[in-house]
Amino acid sequence: MKSLAFHKEQGISIRRLNIILFTVSAVLCILLLLVLRKSSSLYREYSQLSDDIINLEKNATMLMEASDYLTEEIRSFAITGDRRHLNNYFEEANVIQRRERALQALKKNNEKTVAYVNLENAMQHSQDLMKTEYYSAKLAIEAYDYKLDSYPEVIRNTVIREQDEALSKEDKLKLAEEILFDDHYMHEKEQISNNINKCLEELAEELKLRKEDMDKRLKRQTVIEHILIMVLILIMFVIVFFTSHYIIIPLKKAVSRIRDERDVELSGAYEVRFLAKTYNLMYQTNLVNKEKLNYEATHDKLTGLYNRRGYDFLIKNLDIETSTLMIIDLDNFKSINDEYGHDVGDKVLTKAADVIYTSFRNQDYVCRIGGDEFAVIMVHSTSSLKELIERKVQLMNEKMSEGNDQIPACSFSVGVAFGESKQSVDQIFKNADNALYATKKDGRCGVNFSE
Repeated sequence: MKSLAFHKEQGISIRRLNIILFTVSAVLCILLLLVLRKSSSLYREYSQLSDDIINLEKNATMLMEASDYLTEEIRSFAITGDRRHLNNYFEEANVIQRRERALQALKKNNEKTVAYVNLENAMQHSQDLMKTEYYSAKLAIEAYDYKLDSYPEVIRNTVIREQDEALSKEDKLKLAEEILFDDHYMHEKEQISNNINKCLEELAEELKLRKEDMDKRLKRQTVIEHILIMVLILIMFVIVFFTSHYIIIPLKKAVSRIRDERDVELSGAYEVRFLAKTYNLMYQTNLVNKEKLNYEATHDKLTGLYNRRGYDFLIKNLDIETSTLMIIDLDNFKSINDEYGHDVGDKVLTKAADVIYTSFRNQDYVCRIGGDEFAVIMVHSTSSLKELIERKVQLMNEKMSEGNDQIPACSFSVGVAFGESKQSVDQIFKNADNALYATKKDGRCGVNFSE
């Protein structure tokens, strides 16, 4: 009683420790998930920041490129008179509108930023320049004698000063070119460039500050993640140690001793000790029961094997779920009796019993359950032994095929069913019998397995 109390006390402490460890692990896992969620949010924020900065830079650059493109096309038209340049100019200004699209794209989330204000100023300067460009375009159109009706209304509505209207065609062309290169025009272009550069500088500074802040936050998150992961790993090692030391190792030892049909050592956690004590009690009871069995009542007189009564007792008391049932039939035994007589038939049965018995382990049970029908209960076996069983049947049939003057050759037909299917004893027997029938149908002298 004292020993049992000690084991139980130890088992309780282990259970409590496991509860504590699993509780702490669950709490740490929840904390880790929250931290990882926060980290994911920070990474998304960081990614969004980078995307915003890239979009700002891209749109700022697009605004500058569009402004330069307009200048290039209007200058080319003033110098060459090629209408395609003016068409390109108005397609960019009225259709493609890269400047307007760039500014609109930035307005949503950056309207109040210094960078956006600088871009807006750059856009204003670019639009102011367009008035000068319209004036130059109309001077060039008149100088080249192009019809104004084919050009946009903004060109037609541009008013030429009287002193410029009085100029000759050559002077109009010269003036159209000069105003696109004079100090005022170049000053406005410089303002556009300055504003865009200021925008990019502001973006770089903003990116630097926000990146530094984000780096600090991510570093803190990483440290917390590492700490939580290390604690979880430590707890897992502790759980593995206690599980291995108090459960797995004792169970492995117990399985080994059970296979050797010995008592199980009392070691490990309380639950494992309890199972060991229960098994030992059942094992000793089983030994006593085996001894109490009346040998003549449970064994076949001719072969010395368990008879039908012994088979019924075994099949009801063994753990059928971990066993394999084989039904073995002597092929054409009736014709042997008819041709050679019952004395020879008895010799054939005795030889068959000896061949079957020596083909299996001592812990397996071999029974004669009918005139020429045998049964083998292979304990602690599963369907993984199919190849082994097939080999055993092959060897058995090879021995039975070695006939002589006193004993004619014979063969076995075998049907096998595995208890791991967790069906009833009657159903397992029926499955084995059906497999035996399949063997006979296939031509005898072989083995079939129940599916």
